[in-house]
Amino acid sequence: MSQHTRQVILYKDENDYWVVECPSLKGCNSQGRTKEEALSNIKEAIAGYVAALVEDGLPVPEDNFETFLVVV
Repeated sequence: MSQHTRQVILYKDENDYWVVECPSLKGCNSQGRTKEEALSNIKEAIAGYVAALVEDGLPVPEDNFETFLVVV
């Protein structure tokens, strides 16, 4: 299996779990008690998501968005 790079967003929720989302794959998210666990879990979730798309003959979305930090 070839490796691909995906951008993810990682943040802590109100229960002290780390939540991680992959914006380019709608609904692909995971969590963990530590950052490392959350990142490991999202890698598995992304791989499964992409495999399901390929199996169903559907296109795999590109990872093509920009991120910005804004000061308010």
